[in-house]
Amino acid sequence: MGALRKLIVIACLVLITGYSYAGQKDVEFSADAVISAPQQAVKQTKLFVSEKAVRSEAVINGQSMVEIAYPLEGRAVLINSALMSYQERLFDQRNKANNDTPCDQISNAICEKLGSETIDGHDTEKWQIISESRGRKLRTLHWMDVKRKLALRELFPDGTVAELKMLKQEKMNGRNAEKWQRTLSRPDGKSAVSYQWYDPGLKIAIKEELPGGYVRELRNIVVAKQPEKLFSVPGDYRKIEPPSGMRPENYNR
Repeated sequence: MGALRKLIVIACLVLITGYSYAGQKDVEFSADAVISAPQQAVKQTKLFVSEKAVRSEAVINGQSMVEIAYPLEGRAVLINSALMSYQERLFDQRNKANNDTPCDQISNAICEKLGSETIDGHDTEKWQIISESRGRKLRTLHWMDVKRKLALRELFPDGTVAELKMLKQEKMNGRNAEKWQRTLSRPDGKSAVSYQWYDPGLKIAIKEELPGGYVRELRNIVVAKQPEKLFSVPGDYRKIEPPSGMRPENYNR
């Protein structure tokens, strides 16, 4: 529901399984991204989502921070209003493929479509993903819902299986949503259950309840055209180069 499945540093905090924001969206909106966890302070970020960019605003250590991500351009800017300055970073432009394959969300991976199957009445595409970790090649299988781009079934190298099942239609934060249950079953017999509410209008999950009492959600969602000025750096702000180890050319290494 990224992306932005994990492009926004502050807002992902952003939550949302499936929210990669990979590519152009046809629904613009604003919302509050809220994360709560047991015995921790609630974290909140303001989001503004346009067709080609996402702006996030948060207060960190008493300082107001703004980040604007441009997925189609493969870059983001972090703005410091107090200093009237900004920094730029680059990220993997694999996202520009518009979610044609699950690999659009994964760096250094190869995807192969193995066929089509129906799971619980939902049309899915079966994909094999081969990635590399610490010199080892890992093979996973994913059955992706054609309509929602959600993984209804996943098989991992250690034998762990994840299954996603729709439970019911439900109102969530004033929106029509589908409540889904995700069950993760491990080879040792242990399992974990989480829930997510998928919004068909926004094509993302707007709430997740995770094991351990963690909750991530979008509140105060307002669907509306977003002002263009929200997604540009003020002309009188100066660009600051980050430390050498954090420069754009080193970001994706």
